Amino acid sequence: MKQVPLNDVHVALGAKMVPFAGFNMPVQYEGVNVEHHTVRDGVGVFDVSHMGLFKISGDKALDLIQKVSSNDASVMTNGKAQYSYLPNATGGIVDDIITYKVNDTEYLMVVNASNIDKDFAWISSQNSMGATLENLSDAYSLLAIQGPKANEAMQSITNVNLADLKFYSFETGTFAGVDNVIVSATGYTGSGGFEIYAKNEDIEHIWNEVLKAGADWGIKPIGLAARDTLRLEMGYCLYGNEINDETSPLEAGLGWVTKFTKDFVNSEALKKQKEEGIKNRLVGFELVEKGIPRHDYEIVDAKGTVIGKVTSGTQSPSLGKAVGIGYVPIEYAKEGSEIYIRIRKNDVKAVVVKMPFYKK
Repeated sequence: MKQVPLNDVHVALGAKMVPFAGFNMPVQYEGVNVEHHTVRDGVGVFDVSHMGLFKISGDKALDLIQKVSSNDASVMTNGKAQYSYLPNATGGIVDDIITYKVNDTEYLMVVNASNIDKDFAWISSQNSMGATLENLSDAYSLLAIQGPKANEAMQSITNVNLADLKFYSFETGTFAGVDNVIVSATGYTGSGGFEIYAKNEDIEHIWNEVLKAGADWGIKPIGLAARDTLRLEMGYCLYGNEINDETSPLEAGLGWVTKFTKDFVNSEALKKQKEEGIKNRLVGFELVEKGIPRHDYEIVDAKGTVIGKVTSGTQSPSLGKAVGIGYVPIEYAKEGSEIYIRIRKNDVKAVVVKMPFYKK
């Protein structure tokens, strides 16, 4: 079991620690609902240092990124970030990623913790053009400072103008007295804020300064359980739940980051699938009757025939109702369609709704 550099800090704060993606991680401190509302209404800080970080550099860096990722990285200017995924050769997804353009010959790529070794091996196997690929995961830590008050609360400890940092843009600056910190207007909550990337040796100092700077705004440390309820309310995919090596990116609703204006791994097969039409679709749903949908619960039709599976579900803290995401045949994917979630032995009525569930 790996440990993040702040492991002892989380334990001292009373966090409940659980194994996650091969790391010992804080799942909650005070409780999921309290932490969830802290981020929706104010500001919270997550330690997500388990995430992977790759550096792709050299004259052929863009060529490699264009080959392995679905989105068109050539449109990015310096200081921009882009959501994408790594398609595999068999129609599924190696991982979903965020790519950062530092300059024409240097890019960073953030990958999911559970896929670090797999992703590095996959990208290396596609590197026929000779780009330089480095795994920086063990040297860097990542904090997500999220919520509508995040920018205001943190402005005093950075020379980066947080209010002017546009969504999916980043700058390298001074943060909490530490130089060369990447400050990125990205996150996984849908409530604003930013993420910072810093060397492991600096992260405890930065963590302490973040909590100090945010004290007047009611900042709290937030665990992975609230991170999951926050992302679920936004309808964001989680690797291992909504997407994996077998799921079609088009059925998962990732057509918007699938650019057929270039060639990439398995692009011809995906293009053909788009032209022929998908058979299933990832949809959001709300329960009409009492119950809570959970990962892997069966989705059935009115006759009780199994038609799909829940990939994620919860009792939404923001909405006060049970919501979930799952794959259903295309004929059930229309907004307003009635489906049923099999909870133990009961088929509980639900209705397909447009995501995100949470609207600001």
